[in-house]
Amino acid sequence: MQLGLSVSDSDVSSFTPLVVLELADDTKAEAITWLLNRIRDKQQNGGAELLVNQLLFPAQDDQKPNPNVFVVGSTLQRLLNGAEDVGLFKEFQDGTMRGFTYANRESFNDFNGDGEGFLSDAECQYIIKHELDTLRAKNEEHVPGYPKLKLYPGKSVVRRLQSKGVLNQYFPLHNKEDLKRLSFSWYKKFKLSFQPLDDIRHYFGEGLALYFGFLEYFTFALVPMALIGIPYYLFDWEDYDKYVLFAVFNLVWSTVFLEVWKRCSATLAYGWGTLSRKKAFEEPRAGFHGALGFNPVTGREEPVYPSSKRQLRIYLVSVPFVLLCLYLSFYVMMVYFDMEFWAINIYNEDPSIATSILLFVPSIIYAVVIEIMNLLYRFAAEFLTDWENHRLESSFQNHLVLKVLVFNFVNCFASLFYIAFVMQDMVLLRQSLATLLITSQILNQVMEAFLPYWLQRRRNKKVHKRMRRLMGDKELPLLGQVKLETEMNTYLGTFDDYLEQFLLFGYVSLFSCVYPLAAVLVVLNNITEVYSDAFKMCHVFKRPFSEPATNIGVWQLAFETMSIIAVVTNCALIGLSPQVKAYFPESDTQLILIVVAIEHVLLAFKFILAFVIPDVPKHIQVNLAKLEFDSLEAFKKRKHMLQSAQAHLIMRGKNSFPQKTKDMFGIKY
Repeated sequence: MQLGLSVSDSDVSSFTPLVVLELADDTKAEAITWLLNRIRDKQQNGGAELLVNQLLFPAQDDQKPNPNVFVVGSTLQRLLNGAEDVGLFKEFQDGTMRGFTYANRESFNDFNGDGEGFLSDAECQYIIKHELDTLRAKNEEHVPGYPKLKLYPGKSVVRRLQSKGVLNQYFPLHNKEDLKRLSFSWYKKFKLSFQPLDDIRHYFGEGLALYFGFLEYFTFALVPMALIGIPYYLFDWEDYDKYVLFAVFNLVWSTVFLEVWKRCSATLAYGWGTLSRKKAFEEPRAGFHGALGFNPVTGREEPVYPSSKRQLRIYLVSVPFVLLCLYLSFYVMMVYFDMEFWAINIYNEDPSIATSILLFVPSIIYAVVIEIMNLLYRFAAEFLTDWENHRLESSFQNHLVLKVLVFNFVNCFASLFYIAFVMQDMVLLRQSLATLLITSQILNQVMEAFLPYWLQRRRNKKVHKRMRRLMGDKELPLLGQVKLETEMNTYLGTFDDYLEQFLLFGYVSLFSCVYPLAAVLVVLNNITEVYSDAFKMCHVFKRPFSEPATNIGVWQLAFETMSIIAVVTNCALIGLSPQVKAYFPESDTQLILIVVAIEHVLLAFKFILAFVIPDVPKHIQVNLAKLEFDSLEAFKKRKHMLQSAQAHLIMRGKNSFPQKTKDMFGIKY
């Protein structure tokens, strides 16, 4: 069955391939024909009205290649109509960001001629993904060739095929020229400058650009902490009384840092047209399952799952499992302290270079164990959250984030809290914090940068070698690119990236007053993180679909919660300092009450500051209000025109208006 491209003409297609669609290699022919017809069919017939062709790969090393790989594209007209359907915002002639409409296309900046280049590749691929995801079943009871693979009217066909393993994957193709330009301006030359966030957004979309914007902002925000921390560390820092001033600065910094970021993210989101964009109706997850029922919101017959059953799974299985993991984390922590005391005793009996090095061994081992436990727990948390059977992807992500954050926070910081407030050993706290931070950063760089880079280089060499052996000197750009990208790792989103920054923020905001170099180490880590993450996005992972984003989502709440904990922690550390205790030599109760009172005052100051500093800058608020006013006026004008047209029609008779005029104003009689 040859549906499009052959080996000889694979690099010459009638359209620009934007998305790769890979079905299982044993997919039934009637199912493939049915799906392709639905993708190509007109919109009024329930199709996606997209262009699709088949890629035929040559056999290699007695291995039969997957014949069911397709490339999907679209006409420019279809993409422009799709931009209106998905609610893309573009810059209007007056400089405001407005929802794109095809009727007013010439009133938008950068729309020239027929609109070529008006939409970025990422936006085009997002539109195609939207059209594929909203390709709905009509009257089919099952997928052709699969009597047991039931279809429900109004349900997404692609999500159904994906959940049942018929559709292996679909992903956007890289644009080689754009990727080369982005790579050069982003990470190929070392320079002290801001990241090209607009170019990143143009190529990867707003969600990923916001992550790199946050990474850049966090790194620059740490510079004052680092500059103050260096002299604190170098000059007479063995006197631990001096950390009180640094703790006070830490309190103010952790509050202002997040409030200013909200304004920065609002500015970025407005410039990218996502701040005022309406949230799209969320379709069920591909893995969601349940008995067939009636959805009162959509009015469709579709799988439903009782909320009570999900709650039982959460509270009777997931919560006890998380508590068990937390208990294991505490148990491992106590084993670590036993090792620590053992190393200290050996050093006290025989102080030497070897035994002084031995003092750091328990912390290093514990840091490695923490990373392994975090990794294993992550897999378990994903399995449990999937088993809970959440209907929406946002609900799935929120429950997963909550599980992972609780465990990671306890696993990474419980030992530091124990040393600080139970043992009250500031020397050991400083040593443990330094060891945990440095070891975790080294492990993260190995796992996130060097290992993926090495594996991808091996994979690339194998693919290029196979293609050269098969085709000789003849190059097949499209076939070779698709073959290479189908074997790349899938980027699973910014979850792990934000989690790493969350933990680093914890190390800096909670206990950095006893180890001022923490901010310096995090700055160095984040500088390398920018380059390693940029390389991974460009050359290690498949290109992810663009996802509109207004802010960093649930992670904003996570960072704010950490900053509140930081207020309590730093106030407690100030209260434990000998310098402060000297003022209350006979009354610990009075000291505790004063520390608690100061903590409440600082928390109140924090919340007042959050209220006083607007999340959205004033000029953006004005532009948003102006847009809302213009939309309301346009609605009133249209309503008035409709009423006038109906009145004239009644006075002059219904046949006095041409049918085109009646259709334009929605006149039905």
